[in-house]
Amino acid sequence: MPTSTTYDKLVRDRIPEIIDANDERPVTHVADDTEYERRLREKLLEEATEFEESGDLEELADVLEVIDAMLAFEGGSRAELDELRREKREDRGGFEERIVLEQVEQAE
Repeated sequence: MPTSTTYDKLVRDRIPEIIDANDERPVTHVADDTEYERRLREKLLEEATEFEESGDLEELADVLEVIDAMLAFEGGSRAELDELRREKREDRGGFEERIVLEQVEQAE
């Protein structure tokens, strides 16, 4: 009796081809816009969690790949995203000083 593993997640375009090459049969479908947007968000969290756990730059590259897919889906660009990042950095700063906010006490 054949066994199967359930994934139910968005995968890179060539993954079904790679699975086929390993003499296994991928079962897939193409997401509509609503599902695709939801699954991209899920994928972003998945890849960010993998980077958090491993610290591996390859996982960080996966985060960027998902971000690029999200930008393409939304009709945005890396340049627009970078401009928003620069504006926020100018307004609120970056993370170079390594400040950890422990709490905020109310003035009396």
